[in-house]
Amino acid sequence: MKVALIGRPNVGKSTLFNILTRTRKAVVKNQPGVTRDILVEKTEWWGSEFEVVDTGGLTEASDTFSQLIKEQVLSIIKSFDALIVVMDGRSGLIPEDRDVLRIAAESGVPFIISVNKLDSQTTQDTQLAEFYEFGCELTPCSFENRYGVDSLVEWIISHKPEVAEDLSDRIKLAIVGKPNVGKSSLVNFVLGEKRVLVSDIAGTTVDSVETPFQYNDVDYTLVDTAGLRRQSKRKDGVEVLSAFKSMESIRRSDIVLLMVDGTNGVTDQDANLVEKILEVHKPVILVANKLDLGKENIPEYRKWFRAEVEKTFHFFPDIPILFCSAKTGAGIEKVFDEIQDVWGKIKTKIPTSKLNDFFYKVIRQAPSPVWGTTNVKFYYLTQTHQKPPSFIAFANHPQGVTAAYRRFITKRIKTYWNLEGIPVRLFVMKSSNK
Repeated sequence: MKVALIGRPNVGKSTLFNILTRTRKAVVKNQPGVTRDILVEKTEWWGSEFEVVDTGGLTEASDTFSQLIKEQVLSIIKSFDALIVVMDGRSGLIPEDRDVLRIAAESGVPFIISVNKLDSQTTQDTQLAEFYEFGCELTPCSFENRYGVDSLVEWIISHKPEVAEDLSDRIKLAIVGKPNVGKSSLVNFVLGEKRVLVSDIAGTTVDSVETPFQYNDVDYTLVDTAGLRRQSKRKDGVEVLSAFKSMESIRRSDIVLLMVDGTNGVTDQDANLVEKILEVHKPVILVANKLDLGKENIPEYRKWFRAEVEKTFHFFPDIPILFCSAKTGAGIEKVFDEIQDVWGKIKTKIPTSKLNDFFYKVIRQAPSPVWGTTNVKFYYLTQTHQKPPSFIAFANHPQGVTAAYRRFITKRIKTYWNLEGIPVRLFVMKSSNK
């Protein structure tokens, strides 16, 4: 079941979203228009599961964002199972509330009016009076005080269909990158509907958007994150929160797609982002967008781009590189083929016996590291339960194993077991053997 929260800007939709989902995914700020994208989060109340959908504020303003938000909500409103129309009881009924109610009524989807910001019980009846003219079911609320939320949950559960979809076995993809490189265009192409705002203004996406979908009969959950700007450029508090949410999305994902503008090449900022992704041990695929423009304007485009990557990403020489056009769909099929290939690699399990046969041969290929005056002696190698694959080598003097020697071992592991393109970690621990 999907329950959408709709209303004009700054009436409390994001606060209600956070309460219902018990998260802080929606950016809450006393500033109209903070929510620009659709947020989807699964939650459970009283043993009943449903999805809560936070939408951008509906307004008649003529600016680019307002028009995009309204078009976005109108294009998908009929796909919801229920609507909560949020209104501001403190400021009273205004014409834009009537427009929101008209949209809800014309959708044909069951809805309830939630009149928020009724903090005083003594003035509640007076503040509610004008909202009764709609003749619709309504509930007085104060989200800041958690008042009225139980009544909304009861209403939601009473309108819940019988069947709920199980999303537990889906591959979770995070899409990251600098602002305005085409992340949202890729989401919209894959989903076939305008779930995320697309404009030429950098920083359009503020929140992380999680959406289940299927591609070539494989189940995924797609996480489109806010565009990342350099720390020095994050002047607004909303951007600071969004950057934090982007890193949280990376941590929750199975595979990260780093999108870049293929016509501009890669930058040190992209390299820094890859380093952060590798720090949390997530596989990353570099997706160069705007393939059509690159081929048209840059001689030997792919060769030029790969050379740029090799120079900038010297610390990750085998990073997978894919080319696509998020607008036309060119190359998207190959991106998902690579995702499946990486998914297979991160689930690799190597028997300990085979791993140690390989390890014995490899450590004979290079001089052993030395700790003080004693050679480091390795005893055996085993794989952990982590994804992507990680390994533990047991030795007499772990502190003598240098970073260079770890890279030597992990490179051989990746080559021998066909694990190129994913991060592989090697831990060295003290052996109890004498």
